[in-house]
Amino acid sequence: MNADNSTLSKRILSIDILRGLVMIIMAMDHTRDFFHVGAMTGDPLNPDTTTGMLFFTRWITHFCAPTFVFLSGLSAYLSAQNKTATQASSFLLKRGLWLILIEIVVITFGLTFNPLYNFIILQVIWAIGTSMIFLGLASRISYKTVLITGLILVFGHNLFNLFPAPADSNGGLILKIFFTASGTVVPLSANHFVGVFYAILPWTGVMFVGYGVGAWYKKGYTADRRQRNLLIVGLLTIFVFISLRLINIYGDPVPRKEYHDFFKNLLAFFNVNKYPPSLQYIAMTLGPAMLFLAFTESLSNRFTRIASVYGAVPFFYYVLHFYLLHSLLIVVFFATGHSSKEIVQVPFWFRPATFGFGLPIVYLIWLCAVAALYLPCRWFKRYKETHRQWWLRYV
Repeated sequence: MNADNSTLSKRILSIDILRGLVMIIMAMDHTRDFFHVGAMTGDPLNPDTTTGMLFFTRWITHFCAPTFVFLSGLSAYLSAQNKTATQASSFLLKRGLWLILIEIVVITFGLTFNPLYNFIILQVIWAIGTSMIFLGLASRISYKTVLITGLILVFGHNLFNLFPAPADSNGGLILKIFFTASGTVVPLSANHFVGVFYAILPWTGVMFVGYGVGAWYKKGYTADRRQRNLLIVGLLTIFVFISLRLINIYGDPVPRKEYHDFFKNLLAFFNVNKYPPSLQYIAMTLGPAMLFLAFTESLSNRFTRIASVYGAVPFFYYVLHFYLLHSLLIVVFFATGHSSKEIVQVPFWFRPATFGFGLPIVYLIWLCAVAALYLPCRWFKRYKETHRQWWLRYV
C-alpha cells in the first residue's frame, strides 16, 4: 500500500511493529515444539504439572495467532482502499485459495519434513486462507455485513459447545471443522491423514473484526480518534475476558478449574482454550493487542524498527522459520547420537518423543533463529519495496 503522508506511514509502522513482535514470539513456541524435552509428552499449560516459566513460555504465544489473523483482516481493509470492490474481493478469494495450497504443500513439509505427506497439518495459514475466502464474499455485500458477522461469530460460536454433536458422522465432522476442531484427524487412506487444528469460523470472526477495525485507519480518520477507539475497545475487551472468566459459565468450552493453591489458581485463570479459540481466549489476546496499537502509533526506537522488519514480511518469515528450525533439529538430532533408524516420527520427522533440552537451551536456539532471519527479512522487505512482480502481492 502506498503511503502518501506521514500519518499513514506511522499507522502502517504501528501495525508492522505489532505483527513483527508476535512473529518473534511465535517462533518461541515452535522452537519449544521442536527442542523442548517435554513438548511431546506434557501439557505446559496444565497447572497440576507445569512450572511458572514453562507456562509463561507457552501462554505468551497465545497472543500470536489471534493478533496475526486480526491484523490480516485489518490489512485486507487497507488494501481494499486502493481497489474496486470487485478487485478487492477477487484478490481475497485468490489469495485465500493460494494460502490453503501453501499450507498443505509448503508449511506441512516444513513442519514434518515428511516427503510422503502422510500427515497434512492444517493450522493458522489454513484458517487465514479460508477466512479470506469468506471475507472476499462478505465484503462484496457491505462493510457492516462483515463487522456484524464477525462480532456474531466471536461472541456466539461458543454456543455450539452447549449442544451435543450431531449423531451422524458427516454432520459431526462438518461441525468440528467449522466450529469446534481441536486436533480433528480425517483419514484419507490407510497411511494418509489430515489434521485440522484450527476450526474455520471462530478465526473468520477474528478476521472480520479486524476488517471492521480497519476503518479506523482509512485516510482522513484522525490519529487521536483512532487511538481513543483502540484504547476504549481494548479495555472493554479485557473487561469482557475478566468478567467471563470470573463468572465461569460461558465463553470457554472447559470451565475454569479451582485449586486450593493461589499460584495454580492464577495459572488456571489464564489457561483459556485455543483449540478452538474461545471467546475468553480471543478477548484475553485481542484486548492487549488493541492497546498495543494505541500506544505504539508514534513510537520509534531501535527495537520497534527491528520488529517492524519482521512485521513487514510476515509470511516470508513464517515459512522460513519452520525450515530453519527443522534443519537445526536435524543437525541436533544426529549430533546427540540418534541414528537414521529413528528419523521417521509422527508427526515430525527427526523428533523423537523423548528428545530435547531444558528451557534455557530452547530460549538460546529461539533467539539465534530469530536473529539469523533478520537479514533475509530485511532483504526481502527492500525487494518488495523496489519490485512490482505480481507474485509479490501473495507473499
